[in-house]
Amino acid sequence: MADKINPEEENQLNIELSEEMAEGIYSNMVMIAHSNSEFVMDFIRIMPGVPKAKVKSRIIITPEHAKRLLIQKTL
Repeated sequence: MADKINPEEENQLNIELSEEMAEGIYSNMVMIAHSNSEFVMDFIRIMPGVPKAKVKSRIIITPEHAKRLLIQKTL
């Protein structure tokens, strides 16, 4: 007799978060660009009185994921 698979267990995803990643990266500005196939978000840290800033992290997502972010924000 075969064991039945619980659908909830089948869809589980184990996500690992290292200590370094858990610390996060501080950003006080985000620049967003998009095309039909992707959204690009550049997270930037701007320091007062400094005319230059560096991108600290770039995240590229699909339009579907961008829509999910928008929906989560409005809930």
